Parts: sequence; structure tokens; C-alpha cells
Amino acid sequence: MTSLPDAALYRLLTWLSPSFPVGAFSYSQGIEAAVEARLISSERSMAGWLQDSLAGGPLWSDAVIFARAHDAGTANRHMSLLEVASFATAFQPAAELRMETLAQGEAFMTATSQAWPCQALETLRQVAGMRVPYPVAVAVAAAGHGINNRAALHAWLHAAVSNLVSAAIRLVPLGQNQGQRLLAGVEAAIDDTRDAAIRQPLSRLTTNCLMADICSMKHETQHTRLFRS
Repeated sequence: MTSLPDAALYRLLTWLSPSFPVGAFSYSQGIEAAVEARLISSERSMAGWLQDSLAGGPLWSDAVIFARAHDAGTANRHMSLLEVASFATAFQPAAELRMETLAQGEAFMTATSQAWPCQALETLRQVAGMRVPYPVAVAVAAAGHGINNRAALHAWLHAAVSNLVSAAIRLVPLGQNQGQRLLAGVEAAIDDTRDAAIRQPLSRLTTNCLMADICSMKHETQHTRLFRS
């Protein structure tokens, strides 16, 4: 990760910690449905799921949205912020994923605006109201506090992957050591996704993980559910 001032690093670690009050632990992004369908049943299949998501699935699209939101927040461009927030909301392939990103985005905005207020977050609230997708909220907060795009996106991706690994540990189930091997195994992929997302225009964003989208849709009607998505 790019070297950061101590204050910037502290804020990133706090905002993306599992203890930050956004309720990330209650979402699985379709992994619960994938486990029920036996699409994920081992460390190996979970590793493939993560790799696919980083290359062309929800983690990839969130990374591109994050990068473009950071650009808009840095420039404090009202219309660009509204465009990215609206795109991020509309781009969600399932109702539960839309609920997830908006609920976490609102929780993040509330907590961060009280503890670490900045003009960029105020501007985002003015243009987007209560419907702020999670990656947009975090990216704009980072921009508003002078945290560069590369470092902020790297931390975001690590936190997002860590949350999915935590869900898999509980659902498959996997052991704690297997979870750490999963995190180690996607280290290079996170680097690649970060670098590619920083270069990717929003207008050319596409995804190719249809099964992840289908699992997110199927989760709504599961008989037994531990997670909200």
C-alpha cells in the first residue's frame, strides 16, 4: 500500500474495521445461496469464487465505482458525484444487493459524518440524499480527508474480501487457517483489481459473474437464512 500519513492510515483502518457500525457481518453477497446449492463447498471453490468476483464480479464493479467516486469527491464535482451514486445504485443486479449497499452506505455516512466530518461528505449528502451506495460513501470520505485513491481502494478491497471470507468460514464451514490461506491467495488479485479499476472508465464497466448474480437473487427465497444477502 502507498505510504500514508499516520492520521490517514488510522482513519482507513477504523472505517474498514469489522467493528465500524455498518453491519457488514450480516451480508454474504449471495455466498449463502451458493453454499446451499453446493457451488461453494470447500476452500478451493471459495478461492475460485473470490478470484472470479475480483476479476469480473461484484468486487470488480464496486472497485471501479469506488475509484470513480474518489475522483469526483477529490474534485468536489456535484454532478459527477450524483452520476456515480446513481449509477452504483442502478447497477445492482438484485434487490438484496441494492439494499445491502444502500444500508451500509447510509450507516457509514452517519457514523463518519459525526466523527470525521468533511466538505466532500456534505456535498455527497446534498446531491444524493439518503441513497448513497457503500463504495461511493467510503471513497468520498477518503477523498475528503486527502487519502489517495490507490491506498483507499486497496484497503477497501481487502476489507470486502475479508468480509466474504468471514461469511464462508461460517457457512461452508471453513477453519480459521483456511480463511487465512484464502486471504493470502488473493493478495496478487487484489493488487491487479485495484490497478485495473483505477484505469477503468465508468462508461465501460461490465461484469461477467452471472452465477453470483443469480445466487444473490435466489437468496431472497431461501428456506433458512443466516445473512441478509
